[in-house]
Amino acid sequence: MLNNVMTKLLKIKYPIIQAPMAGGVTASKLVAEVSNSGALGMIGAGYMTPVQIREQIVEIRQLTSNPFGINLFVPNEFKVTDNEIKSANQFLNPIRQQLNLHQKENFEIPDFNNVYEKFIEQIKVVIEEKVPICSFTFGIPSKEVITELKQSNIILVGTATTVREAVENEKAGMDIVVVQGSEAGGHRGSFIDGDQESLVGLMSLIPQVVDNVSITAVAAGGIMDGRGLMASICLGAKGVQMGTAFLSCVESGANKVHKEAILNAKEDQTVLTRSFSGKWARGIKNKFILEMQKHEALLPDFPVQNTLTQDIRKTSSTQKNQDFMSLWSGQSPRLAKSQTVESLIKNIIVEAKKLSYMEAR
Repeated sequence: MLNNVMTKLLKIKYPIIQAPMAGGVTASKLVAEVSNSGALGMIGAGYMTPVQIREQIVEIRQLTSNPFGINLFVPNEFKVTDNEIKSANQFLNPIRQQLNLHQKENFEIPDFNNVYEKFIEQIKVVIEEKVPICSFTFGIPSKEVITELKQSNIILVGTATTVREAVENEKAGMDIVVVQGSEAGGHRGSFIDGDQESLVGLMSLIPQVVDNVSITAVAAGGIMDGRGLMASICLGAKGVQMGTAFLSCVESGANKVHKEAILNAKEDQTVLTRSFSGKWARGIKNKFILEMQKHEALLPDFPVQNTLTQDIRKTSSTQKNQDFMSLWSGQSPRLAKSQTVESLIKNIIVEAKKLSYMEAR
């Protein structure tokens, strides 16, 4: 049960992928330790420059000889007006004041062409460095990009929040699809269906996806232990992708304040917000989310809003002020523990084996 088509394809011992959390969480130590422990470590490279990506790949290779992967954000077209930026800034300036930050009027707003060029540069590095696995969030890359990656024998992993998105991933040539339930922490991977329509719970989503695609499905969202792994497998997934469980690990690059917030949170404290980045994401409710809630509909889309809040997120993180940080977390924070990656994976496998033994009896 634990050795299957997914473990064979990814050349790993256990059917567990560490979710690629962008923004510094997936430190080289975390990624390497996950791979060394028999699962698949992943770099969350969405915000990284091609140079940073190359540096981290080299660093990880010094720490592990096992396979690891990388995740990239697929750029989406976006439009923004000066008025939208102006009004978003009016909402953000009182928060900057609370952090003793200068009120900002001028921003280098990303342009879609530049964002796309950066994405193509990132792809080049992945190919040149021969990273064995590449996953995608926020959409599906172009046919040309997929063809190029496949020619380099790179295993491709897509993300889906609905059956329709999973089917599109299969049609495009993905080898694996990560099925992201509404319980998942961080950004929603939706790219076809509306925000509300994409909030399908994982236990409902897995069997429906499995019945409609023939590629390997991996479950993501609220999974923290062997019970979650076995439940996902029983529903037809071949393995799991776990974020929050690894985020609170000793080796994770997450801010100590972020880790503490998860370890002290309850299941009813995580909410969906687009106030930080312009894309819906699940995190622990704090002052920033509450203050921005009433303006949410007026905020510019990703990556514009993400650029506007950068100084706020960075400063609050430096000040260890959890009021204005993006404290991404899935819906099972009560199950989070401060432990090493090795002990997390060991505990998951022991529990999963115990459950499958009981089932066999």
